[in-house]
Amino acid sequence: MTALARWCLRRRIVVIVLWLAAFAVVAVAAGVTGAAYSNDYEVPGTESGQAGALMAEAFPDGAGDGDRIVWHSDSGTVRAGAVKKKVTRTLAEIAELPGVAEIQSPYTPQGERQISKDGHTAYASVVFDVPTDELDAGRVQQVVDTARRASGDGTRVALGGAGIALTEAPRAQLPEIIGLCAAAVVLFLAFGSLAATLLPIITALAAVGTASAAITLLGHVMTVADFAPMLGMLIGLGVGIDYALFIVTRHRKGLRSGLSVQEAAERAVAVSGRAVVFAGATVCIALLGMLILRLGFLNGVALAASLTVVLTVAASVTLLPALLGLIGTRALSRRERRQLADQGPQAEQPTGFAARWSGFVERHPKLLGLGAAAVMLVLALPTLGLHLGTSDQGNNPATATTRQAYDLLADGGRGHGGSGDGFGPGINGPLTLVGSLDGAKDRLAFDELPQELRNTPGVAHVSGPEFNGSRDIGVITVVPDSSPQSRQTSDLVARLRAEVLPNAEGSTTMQVRVGGVTAGYDDFAHVIVGKLPLFIGVVVALGSLLLLLAFRSIGIPLKAALMNVAAVASSFGIVVAIFQWGWGSELLGLGSAGPIEPFLPVIMVSVLFGLSMDYQVFLVSRMYEEWQLTRDNRRAVRVGLAETSRVINSAAVIMIAVFAAFILSGDRIIAMFGIGLAAAVALDAFVLRTLLVPALMHLLGGANWWLPGWLDRWLPRISIEPPAEPSEPVVLPEQRDEESPLVSA
Repeated sequence: MTALARWCLRRRIVVIVLWLAAFAVVAVAAGVTGAAYSNDYEVPGTESGQAGALMAEAFPDGAGDGDRIVWHSDSGTVRAGAVKKKVTRTLAEIAELPGVAEIQSPYTPQGERQISKDGHTAYASVVFDVPTDELDAGRVQQVVDTARRASGDGTRVALGGAGIALTEAPRAQLPEIIGLCAAAVVLFLAFGSLAATLLPIITALAAVGTASAAITLLGHVMTVADFAPMLGMLIGLGVGIDYALFIVTRHRKGLRSGLSVQEAAERAVAVSGRAVVFAGATVCIALLGMLILRLGFLNGVALAASLTVVLTVAASVTLLPALLGLIGTRALSRRERRQLADQGPQAEQPTGFAARWSGFVERHPKLLGLGAAAVMLVLALPTLGLHLGTSDQGNNPATATTRQAYDLLADGGRGHGGSGDGFGPGINGPLTLVGSLDGAKDRLAFDELPQELRNTPGVAHVSGPEFNGSRDIGVITVVPDSSPQSRQTSDLVARLRAEVLPNAEGSTTMQVRVGGVTAGYDDFAHVIVGKLPLFIGVVVALGSLLLLLAFRSIGIPLKAALMNVAAVASSFGIVVAIFQWGWGSELLGLGSAGPIEPFLPVIMVSVLFGLSMDYQVFLVSRMYEEWQLTRDNRRAVRVGLAETSRVINSAAVIMIAVFAAFILSGDRIIAMFGIGLAAAVALDAFVLRTLLVPALMHLLGGANWWLPGWLDRWLPRISIEPPAEPSEPVVLPEQRDEESPLVSA
């Protein structure tokens, strides 16, 4: 690391130009090729996936996605002459817009079922000429604007569907700006130097910008979720600023001790840079653990997020030293430079609140440890009620047109002067039953199936069957009497698969598969839950192995694994309370209560385990260094906490600000990540690493560092920190408790 830092410092202009060139090349390539993200969460081999494949094979003309234009008349019916004339004219205009393949109006004999029983609500289906992934948001916006012109005179118009949702796509600029401004404030308060404040931000932006463009290119060679770039940006900004913070802090310490700019930067990268590389490796290992699930949808997310972390680490150990050499002594504030010139270098000792807190934890480890454990346990309790399922447009903010269309279809405008007699909530997520038929007997059984379905509890409406040209594949649409995200709809899917359809198939060769949005999410959730124990086990084992190699201890990895599980469980409890129970979700502009996305646990576990390891590494590495020097556990824990807690807390505040800012993204999934990660970092930094971990280490004493002799000889040796150079002993404030005497190295 020293040689790398020396090269980057001597050729700092070359390094900066290379980073600018890399960003320019990747950005231009991404701009030329365009984005190719995917929202396909289907898992090949599941029943819903098979149903979707059969549908695509039997009805290839249905490649485009269908959305809905919904209108509601408060005073009269939608069949009234004035309403019908105005809407029909509007639908004709929409049918002529580019990108629109077909309009299915309710004012035709085939569309009678598109008018509610009370006659106050109706909808028209809009079929676009390409799938949602290929739709142009500008063309969709034209449809929305044209349809809204039909509003007025007692008629309300709203639009819903996957295509329409593109017009409500989140805009990341506001969260980025807010997060960066908050980070800049914290950095300036910590450094007192504008130049030093800008360095972590510039480094993080260079890495995240390059990674964002690279993720766009990655979408052309593999399946990458549409939220992957924003997730990568969220993670990259947080860890990128934090990693640079640790290196700049060490560099400033070297300058204050009298080192030259070259020497201080080299030592900062050699010492803190190693910890940054190690921490980044743990984050990547945790993220790449998603690959063992063998789900194409998550593979792209794992590689995209890992690529972002790799580039932030690379920028921290190459671009940052070059920038440190460029600004010279301006990394210190004017007051610090003036003090250094007048008084010369002085030994720094941990003082202030950090040192006092370290002594306080040493004196009361049992009480503080018990209190911290109680807080984590209470926050984790909501996780026991975690419900994975579809988060549909009924969970969007009340001001969104997709949410308004959802509510109009479900309840006919209840609460807005409507009768409350709409199509029912199930209309927003019908189930598709696809039958493979072989012969007349199978077709006869399939023809009789709708009547049996109508008598099934939980079914509101059945339409069909419809057959393809060769009549070997049939489709029946089932509308549940509950919303797509409810447990009742999931129970209906299970009942159809376990009881109703097997009885209908009887002695025939007919095979009927249940597809649709809810069925697809249920299958996805089932696959993920089944593989989650293996996934968590692999991530925990790999992370623990790295800590075992670094700290030559059995206790350190075990405590780290336990703390990581605690951080994940508690942060999930907060996510469940806000998003699933709805505690404050509407106030935050996050929509109504609903289930948690099936893929969220996997991605959050990966990210949280990686981030938790960061603080564990930075905290315990200093304790381990002191333990090797003195073999005094109490001193090692006290010195390590006193010297690192301020930096860890500053880094945590920055990361919390960046993550929390993404609540304003307007995207429910990204807001889940933002709240979950912000909560996890807050609990990890302020409860676990600065309270529970040191309390436990005080209670365990020398057992913290125990390792069997045979294992010590067998394990390879790696070092996070280079060998310590001779320096003055660390002197902490006097401890008043007689059980905690001052120990000097």
